[in-house]
Amino acid sequence: MSNVTEHATQKRERSIKRWINARFPLQEFWTKHLTHYFAPRNFNFWYYFGSFSLLVLVNQIITGIWLAMDYTPTATEAFASVQHIMRDVRFGWLLRLMHSTGASAFFVVVYLHMYRGLIYGSYRKPRELLWLIGMLIYITLLLEAFTGYVLPWGQMSYWGAEVITSFASAIPYVGKFLVVWLRGDYSVSGVTLHRFFSLHVIAVPLVLLGLVFLHLVALHYVGSNNPDGIDIKTKKDAQGVPLDGIAFHPYYTLKDLVGVVVFLMIFFWVIFYAPTMGGLFLEAENFTPANSMMTPAHIAPVWYMTPFYAILRAIPNKFFGLSAMAAAIALMFVLPWLDRSPVRSIRYKGTCSKVAIVVFVICFIGLGYVGIMPVSPVLSIMAQIFAVGYFAFFLLMPFYTSLETTKPLPERLTS
Repeated sequence: MSNVTEHATQKRERSIKRWINARFPLQEFWTKHLTHYFAPRNFNFWYYFGSFSLLVLVNQIITGIWLAMDYTPTATEAFASVQHIMRDVRFGWLLRLMHSTGASAFFVVVYLHMYRGLIYGSYRKPRELLWLIGMLIYITLLLEAFTGYVLPWGQMSYWGAEVITSFASAIPYVGKFLVVWLRGDYSVSGVTLHRFFSLHVIAVPLVLLGLVFLHLVALHYVGSNNPDGIDIKTKKDAQGVPLDGIAFHPYYTLKDLVGVVVFLMIFFWVIFYAPTMGGLFLEAENFTPANSMMTPAHIAPVWYMTPFYAILRAIPNKFFGLSAMAAAIALMFVLPWLDRSPVRSIRYKGTCSKVAIVVFVICFIGLGYVGIMPVSPVLSIMAQIFAVGYFAFFLLMPFYTSLETTKPLPERLTS
């Protein structure tokens, strides 16, 4: 009797699959992008962070939807509604901390994902467009993070919005009009809060999801890079399967699941034991309601924006500082055309490239630290030194990558 029931169940499942596949390319999608999408077999630790970023994106969307149900985007009630979520809503404290910690976790995994692209040359031909879409995702994330940072309507939220939107006034001729347009008022007010809420929950996420979709389409079209920087599509067997490739499912889906478990253990440890992370994730000032008549002693953006804030602050002239900050991000967009090395991966590049990437990381972290700290003469000089190192990495790249001696590439990823 059980065999008959099992057979009937299987037959019903097959009929459902046939019905779906006749109307939607589910089986084709599964085959093309998972079971028959061949990825390089030598992925290492650095390739976890692309999957982690998708995981955090899902977390931000789900927790954001639930938080929006109890949040009130008005100047008089925004701060109180956040406290209501933390104190009165069932598991509201967990949802809020998952969302706030998720914002920082998003940038942690995105920065490490970008670093992997830098060291393994994932921006090189034929992946230039993939890199450009990734950079657009990064810009969109910065905008999403900034608009979300304002919503708790604490002291740092209010004054952070006041300071950052005021930077637009440095733009000649249109700066003052642009500031009013950004704020929706002559100063940061409830109008600004409601405008940022609309951007944060509707407009920017739609753009972000569209860019993520394009990023994945471009990735699966050109194929994944690997730590050796070798194109696995050049050597295939009689069936057209890359000799150095393995199916993404089940091999990398299972491998990523192991990484996800470890990531979630760290993620929830932060939520339960260090949600403020010493003021990096949640500042003490932001637990005080916004007050336009009381300026905090030190105003700085969240840690993931401070490297660019430090560059802006390192230049006394406001317009040139804003231009330098914009240039620091713009240089990442032209990176594929700055690297003239005959090889992609740092494994086979010369000493100059290896020294340059170390200097770049030190300067980027140094700028992040300086941007968090209050202004002082010593830190201003340090910021200028780190800024020079940051720009030198990009501007000198055409020279040191074309002149250095590289190692020969192996013919195969593995024997």
